[in-house]
Amino acid sequence: MSGDLSPIDKAKFVAARRAAEFVEDGMRVGLGTGSTAAWLVRCLGERVREEGIRFRGVPTSTRTAELAREVGIEVVSLEEAGWLDLTIDGADEFDGELSLIKGGGGALLQEKIVATASDQMVVIADAAKSVETLGAFPLPVEVIPFGWTASQALLEEALVSMDVLGRQTTLRMNGDQPYHTDEGNYILDLHLSRIGNPRQMALILNQIPGVVENGLFIDICDKVVIGYGDGKVEVRDINAGTVDEDRVDFVEDDNLFRDV
Repeated sequence: MSGDLSPIDKAKFVAARRAAEFVEDGMRVGLGTGSTAAWLVRCLGERVREEGIRFRGVPTSTRTAELAREVGIEVVSLEEAGWLDLTIDGADEFDGELSLIKGGGGALLQEKIVATASDQMVVIADAAKSVETLGAFPLPVEVIPFGWTASQALLEEALVSMDVLGRQTTLRMNGDQPYHTDEGNYILDLHLSRIGNPRQMALILNQIPGVVENGLFIDICDKVVIGYGDGKVEVRDINAGTVDEDRVDFVEDDNLFRDV
């Protein structure tokens, strides 16, 4: 299996495989959305099959829910689970303080709700997602469809007074139609190039009428697991102030897709 993976997919796989070790029997676990999170779900499904581990998973999108059920994970809603022990999710960018940009997969609202309803959030990512300053990846902002152009105008006006390099905003599309989130909302992508003060921006954006949530995750992530194409894994713990290195060996007859 691993011999067919690109270096970037190997990096995502080893990060997911290492992060899957944080899940213990009986836990309530938030399951993220996106390509790296999909690796995590498959790795957890493998643990369910081979180790008999049992836990309840709370997905952050319909896509994740479908995959989790396919690999044998018990899926419940956040209301059924109550408070979560752990959420593991990907990120589009993270900085040295483990502030994140998320929402490239369109699930930022559910992802933020689930992450903040957890004792701990662990982010899994390849090394390319590590940045000195957030903002190269477009910042997603979820808005309700009613009056979205007015919300967009107010967003662009607010950006004038913020420490950013770019101010272009675009409506995310799905073909020739606006992209719809699982909640039926739209996403405006903010092309900022650099965000000088993410904390200030997160607060200001959510005060704009029509904005449901933004993709800045500040003071939410506790650990980040960074994968590399050679199998190296780095675990950064923002609370303990530690950086640990590990290695995940590839097993050529590994088949994470056996039951998918």
